Amino acid sequence: MQKFVGTGVALVTPFKKDFSVDVDALEKIVNYVIDGGVEYLVVLGTTAESATLSSEEKDLVIKTVIEANKKRLPLVLGVGGNNTHQIVEELKTKDLSAFDAILSVSPYYNKPTQEGIYQHFKAVAEASPIPVILYNVPGRTASNMLPSTVVRLANDFENIIAIKEAAGDIVQAMQLIQQTPKGFLVISGDDMITLPMVLAGGAGVISVIGEGFPKEFSEMVRLGLDRKVDEAYILHYKLADAIDMIFEQGNPAGIKEVFAAKDLSENTVRLPLVNVNQDLRNRLKEFVKQL
Repeated sequence: MQKFVGTGVALVTPFKKDFSVDVDALEKIVNYVIDGGVEYLVVLGTTAESATLSSEEKDLVIKTVIEANKKRLPLVLGVGGNNTHQIVEELKTKDLSAFDAILSVSPYYNKPTQEGIYQHFKAVAEASPIPVILYNVPGRTASNMLPSTVVRLANDFENIIAIKEAAGDIVQAMQLIQQTPKGFLVISGDDMITLPMVLAGGAGVISVIGEGFPKEFSEMVRLGLDRKVDEAYILHYKLADAIDMIFEQGNPAGIKEVFAAKDLSENTVRLPLVNVNQDLRNRLKEFVKQL
């Protein structure tokens, strides 16, 4: 199986009760998801609460994951933002030798046009020494990267190799699968529609639920890629309630409750995020127990 086909997981940053980075818990989580059968790890994505990490903390997270991974799985680093110049400078100066690709989110808050999005990723692609995975998540960025823009980028830059597509729109995902060049990977960024996307020709997922239940979710994706549809959907429906629950009161508050229930880490999140309420905590604990 080639790199970035199958299940990648967007690693959380576990915190202690005093809100400092919990290095020991992060090591445990890395080993837990690798043992669970995932295909690659994504470091410092949205799920990592990277918006609330200092530069020193980001370096600590990177160092911890690299050391815990021990070169077992491919690594992807989140390098994105809404200041193109700053991202370009980071790509030119950062040591990316341990990473196999970057994941770069479409600019948020600025609300660029499609031409602005294209020019932003043109600058990123020209600066990046390693392959680039685009990340479209309109619910967070307030703008949708259209299939026509993705196709243009995929055709113009050889090192733009994939997109994490998290618009939650299966029709848009199918347009991307149909229209992008051969070998370009369309990766689900939405856990609930991962299996339909895979069956339509997608390459897999960068997942949140796959971090909490790596064995079941990564097996579901592999079954989907192997076109074992009935077996894949059994696992999908087994996890469907949990997928809804972990996003019900925000990410990563939900998935951190799963880790707390599995004694892998504390359920601490940093403001402006807050913990899930007691009702959801109880439901997630019960789900973990039943599964």
